[in-house]
Amino acid sequence: MSDFALSSGLSGRSFRMRIAETLRRLLRDWFDPYRPELHYMRGPGPKWHEKHAQEAPSASPDFPGLYEPR
Repeated sequence: MSDFALSSGLSGRSFRMRIAETLRRLLRDWFDPYRPELHYMRGPGPKWHEKHAQEAPSASPDFPGLYEPR
């Protein structure tokens, strides 16, 4: 056994278990299908629409003669 393992009080088995647990957590985090950012974003609300309201485009363009409404 190495001097580090003996001085830190880690046996080979507990060291391997800690590495295995770390790898297990990494794999769980990398492949976790739950993505909350895909669920809670619903888009702008009524206050946003009120603030950013624009006039509806007119039926006829600003260029007379190019389009005659029926």
